[in-house]
Amino acid sequence: MENLGVISVIIPLFIIIMAIITKDVVVSLISGIFLGKLVINHFNPLTATISMLDGFVGLFSEGWITKTVLFALLVGAIIRLISDSGGVSGFIEYISKKEKNIDSPKGALLLAYILGVLIFIESSITSLVAGTVARPLCDKNGVSREKLAFVCDSTSAPICSLIPFNAWGALLLGLIVTAIDSHVISGDGITLLIKSIFFNFYSIITVIFVLLVIIFNIDIGAMRYAKPHKFELNKNNTKDSKKSPLLMIAPLIVLIAMVPISLYYTGDGDILKGSGSTSVFYSVITTLLFIYFYYVFGKHLTHKEYFKSLYAGISDMIPITLILLLAFLIGSVIKELGTANYLAHIMHGSISPTLLPLIIFLVASITSFSTGTSWGTFSIMMPIALALGASFNIYTPLMIGAVISGGIFGDHVSPISDTTIISSMASGCEHISHVRTQMPYALISALIASIGYLISGIIMG
Repeated sequence: MENLGVISVIIPLFIIIMAIITKDVVVSLISGIFLGKLVINHFNPLTATISMLDGFVGLFSEGWITKTVLFALLVGAIIRLISDSGGVSGFIEYISKKEKNIDSPKGALLLAYILGVLIFIESSITSLVAGTVARPLCDKNGVSREKLAFVCDSTSAPICSLIPFNAWGALLLGLIVTAIDSHVISGDGITLLIKSIFFNFYSIITVIFVLLVIIFNIDIGAMRYAKPHKFELNKNNTKDSKKSPLLMIAPLIVLIAMVPISLYYTGDGDILKGSGSTSVFYSVITTLLFIYFYYVFGKHLTHKEYFKSLYAGISDMIPITLILLLAFLIGSVIKELGTANYLAHIMHGSISPTLLPLIIFLVASITSFSTGTSWGTFSIMMPIALALGASFNIYTPLMIGAVISGGIFGDHVSPISDTTIISSMASGCEHISHVRTQMPYALISALIASIGYLISGIIMG
């Protein structure tokens, strides 16, 4: 495909702007995908339509995409089963009686925050568990789901990148080692990755900022107008106040514990080499099996009720899964358009070494925002950043940190990001509402991070 220049950036930006204005992510994504395919197929509408449909079906040829879709659907089943068993109402009742400090607006958000920090295995699991556990408490205490979604989203990818003993670390380490093997940079991959954590300014600032928002109840921009969701216990479980909180806690423990076990298994004994998509897929399958034996044989649900709730939970997730699939498809369209190559191309020229870390952060942010993927941004920008850093003799961990921060910031504010979508899903929050209420907080963190990269560039450039 010939170089499309600025058109390759206009199309993803069109999707972002349209999603924010219309508040309809599905229509915006489909429109953007068709527009992209139209450009790629020389403005032939028939060919563009066929290519779009073939591309959608072709997504399922990628094993990790199929597993991620199944994960999203089955997560809905887990949430529904926990609710229908009385686990949610039992947990709330237990918290209300035993932990008065948690059963409060601040306590509900702190619970989500602590879970987000402790569960650093996988970003989707982080958002899922934090949102599922804290959502009923937030509803009960008049905390908006938008604020909960913000806490979940802000302690998922940032924490996973700061404590990289997970698939995130495996990807980043692989990119760094590849550059070392290619003699682009020198040093030890693990050492460079660990040192780069201190320069992952956006993630560090975001994690601290979220805690301050919770403690001091800071509402900025659209968050001031976010309304709490009406609290309702499941109508099928009005008599379940004596249900054990273990009905909720035990499945979540299994769900979380199975991720590192699966990473270890899929990595042939090396957790850093494990497959993230396969691991979360294995974890939800194992959890559903555990729930069946625990609930059915424990007489909390009948066999028929189990499958009724399972199917209902899957049905609940169909709209979110559609958005997820369209987000994957726009990612492949953007790759065909050459958006990343164009962004990399415009960087070349007269670049002051002192500005290089800041420029890398900003370009990685734009790339991630436009594509909706931090991992894709890492894969694109890391080789470029390391090569530029080496040629200008910039401290390597600083360049690595700038790429990671930019990738996470752009992904954090992008409405087509899978982590943003999953945070909305787990919190029960309307997706675009989450994007709009989260944006001001993310921009403040990004501004402070930008200043950090400018100062670091001056000191180490």
